[in-house]
Amino acid sequence: MSDQDRDNPRREFLRKSLTLIPVVTVASTALGSSVLLAAPEPAPANPGKTPVSTSTFEPTYFTAEEWTFIKAAVAQLIPNDAQGPGALEAGVPEYIDRQMNTPYAAGALWFMQGPFNADAPAEMGWQSKLVPKEIYRLGIAATDAWSKAFNGKVFAEQDSATRDDLLKQLEAGKPEFDSVPSKIFFNLLLQNTKEGFFCDPIHGGNKGMVGWTMIGFPGARADFMDWVERNEQYPFPAVSIRGERA
Repeated sequence: MSDQDRDNPRREFLRKSLTLIPVVTVASTALGSSVLLAAPEPAPANPGKTPVSTSTFEPTYFTAEEWTFIKAAVAQLIPNDAQGPGALEAGVPEYIDRQMNTPYAAGALWFMQGPFNADAPAEMGWQSKLVPKEIYRLGIAATDAWSKAFNGKVFAEQDSATRDDLLKQLEAGKPEFDSVPSKIFFNLLLQNTKEGFFCDPIHGGNKGMVGWTMIGFPGARADFMDWVERNEQYPFPAVSIRGERA
């Protein structure tokens, strides 16, 4: 199977899952308070242009090794392909790093007293003594050690097919890490990757509004209700909270 054949289902999954989310949710936040608490990024010098990389951004939370992992992992989850830019071009790593410096990442927004029950329903809230920033630090270290034990290479050094396989095993919770449940780590990584791809650009991700453009979302436009019942593609470019146009 070619890389393109493997990647297309991911794009289709993103389209189907995001078009079901209420308009206000995608326009402002994909994780409730977490993105609302992220500090706005400076206004770009060339509004509307689509960045081609995140190489100029310097992380403030992740170490160099962790940053390499984050970039490799998100690029695997939402790849750059014929259908459009991927997570790297959209600035997803920047979004995740900036979230690590918010109360959300420290669990300050949640009830964090035990006992914790990993099998509890979602409406019971966060069910881990670990907070997001700890899950990333421990999860990345454990995944790289597990990957290195497999063939001597950390996750980012693996080829695309191997990275795919390792992520699938994480998703299934197969590796039993001592420090953090592998499934919790994968779910957090996937959730934050989708948030970074579809958030308002003010939060560091969705640069050039590539995520909104992919699903035809109008963004923070004041009024587009006339088009809701037309069953037609919305003809105007997305607009960010700051007024930039895709």
